[in-house]
Amino acid sequence: MASSGNFLLVFALATLIFVVAAWDVGTRITLDQHGIRNSSIKALIATASASGYDKGASTVEFVKENYSSSQMTNELDGADQPNNSSSDKSREAGLSIEKICYDKCENIASISVQTTEESVQLLGTSAKPTRRRLEEVKREKRDKRAVNPGQQDDEVIIKPENAAVERSKAVDSAFLGKYSIWRREFDSESSDSTVRLIRDQMIMARVYSSIAKSKNKLGLYLELLRQLKESQRALGDASTDSEIRHSVSQRIKEMGQFLIKARDQLFECKAVTRDLRSMLQSADEQVRGLKKQSTFLSQLVAKTIPNGIHCLSMRLSIDYYLLPPEKRKFPRSENLENPNLYHYALFSDNVLAASVVVNSTIMNAKDPQKHVFHLVTDKLNFGAMNMWFLLNPPGEATIHVENVDDFKWLNSSYCPVLRQLESSAMKEYYFRANHPTTISAGSSNLKYRNPKYLSMLNHLRFYLPEVYPKLDKILFLDDDIVVQKDLTGLWSVDLKGNVNGAVETCGESFHRFDKYLNFSNPHISQNFDPNACGWAYGMNLFDLKVWKKKDITGIYHKWQTLNANRSLWKLGTLPPGLITFYGLTYPLNKSWHVLGLGYNPSIDPAKIKKAAVIHYNGNMKPWLELAMARYRPYWSKYITYNDPYVQTCKLTSVYSQS
Repeated sequence: MASSGNFLLVFALATLIFVVAAWDVGTRITLDQHGIRNSSIKALIATASASGYDKGASTVEFVKENYSSSQMTNELDGADQPNNSSSDKSREAGLSIEKICYDKCENIASISVQTTEESVQLLGTSAKPTRRRLEEVKREKRDKRAVNPGQQDDEVIIKPENAAVERSKAVDSAFLGKYSIWRREFDSESSDSTVRLIRDQMIMARVYSSIAKSKNKLGLYLELLRQLKESQRALGDASTDSEIRHSVSQRIKEMGQFLIKARDQLFECKAVTRDLRSMLQSADEQVRGLKKQSTFLSQLVAKTIPNGIHCLSMRLSIDYYLLPPEKRKFPRSENLENPNLYHYALFSDNVLAASVVVNSTIMNAKDPQKHVFHLVTDKLNFGAMNMWFLLNPPGEATIHVENVDDFKWLNSSYCPVLRQLESSAMKEYYFRANHPTTISAGSSNLKYRNPKYLSMLNHLRFYLPEVYPKLDKILFLDDDIVVQKDLTGLWSVDLKGNVNGAVETCGESFHRFDKYLNFSNPHISQNFDPNACGWAYGMNLFDLKVWKKKDITGIYHKWQTLNANRSLWKLGTLPPGLITFYGLTYPLNKSWHVLGLGYNPSIDPAKIKKAAVIHYNGNMKPWLELAMARYRPYWSKYITYNDPYVQTCKLTSVYSQS
């Protein structure tokens, strides 16, 4: 029995020695895999594991308490350097933001976890108590989070950073010698890497200046501000490398050396992360503000009339009213009520835009003499519109110009929208002196205070049978379109008993009914499908016979009256159009009408070339300076440049260069 007891004692001692050796081997293997070759860190972690710190607590906690952050930073600086030259380059440039922050925090946090897991695997069954203790610690942490949900552990806080580090592992090691190893564009000579490097240095200088100020290191703080000012002066307004001076390389070197000095005195991972997040939030707020200002200005520009077009309208108006009455009449007036011809309705107060619509339609028509244009404008532009087409008749086609103010039946007793426009509430909405319309106040509703919504020219499209009682079909055209092909085929399209033939725009979810209508209102939610397809105004074939039979104008009046307080939709004509023609719209082939040239810079050129009609819907109208240059030539080629009024108002120099 004694010999048996001695044997058991010897076996127990041997087992203990094996366990300690296995623990040491696992720890060393893990440290070597991470490139941590400094003996002081290894010794510290070994001491933590041997002493059973806090009865099984994470080794990293012991490291944090017994090893200063500056020491850890210095130790880790020597790990995993590919070569001395790349190390020198990184230090000279001031190191990248990511290199500073992630390499020093992530390695520390990951060493302990991986060391513990690998050691447990080596120990086998002997490590079961340790595993149970780790599970107990995790349960205790979960309980603490349940009691104090506002408190998160470091693991949760640094999770996004860890994910970023994992993504960075795919970066080619050839970039290690560069300022920011995460940016592949620095490998290209044409990527303006010098400008980017200066800006990154300035970002880190701002971070360190914030930390220096909070630690009351005023000398370092003032020096950082000085360095920032010098870098800003060296950069100036440059946005590309070709715009900066050659002497900037010395400035980069000086700033890089000072950032190293600041890092050695100030670097704390949490502080740097906090300040970078604060700067990111501030930049995001600035971007939002700039977007708001951009929206305001684009809406403001969209409402303006360019000087050249204003000049054209005024000069034409003056000369028209100097004409004797007998010279103000258009020929072929007998065609205006002939239902066997192709009739177009065009409502516009822009002489140049209307001329492009008519010119492009006639130039691409196979039989121009069968086309009839019914043009309606306002009192201000009535003389100009008449004078233009008297001097520039559309070939053999017929044209007639009318003044919307001459439609005496169009009054507030008959038309709900006119009644609403004359109400005190609407006048206050549009004309109240203290209404916020400035950039600083913002302007989410500025687009709905556009003057076009106050003009009956915009709402006249709902009264086509009253305006043209003798016609059976009419093609409605907006003044911001260009016709590229013969449109006579539209009159032979079978609308299947529908009133409106239009191109649908529901290729994207945001062009469905719920974008335009307020589905929180029971009048809308109980009568319409939020996922129903929207369609486009701009080129619409209307069957006026079915219109009268379905009493479309009456439907429009009903819904317009219900929307007196603008609770069903905002101002405009598309939302009431979607409601009025709901279930009565026939989808035309998309090649008839391509939209988006007033806001979408990435329309397929093949689609534009194939389209019968292209539409500049949006703020970037082709006659405005903010028009997209790539789309303007489709419009400007139909301007009559040899007209003396166009030349006098200098419109030739504005649009002929497109």
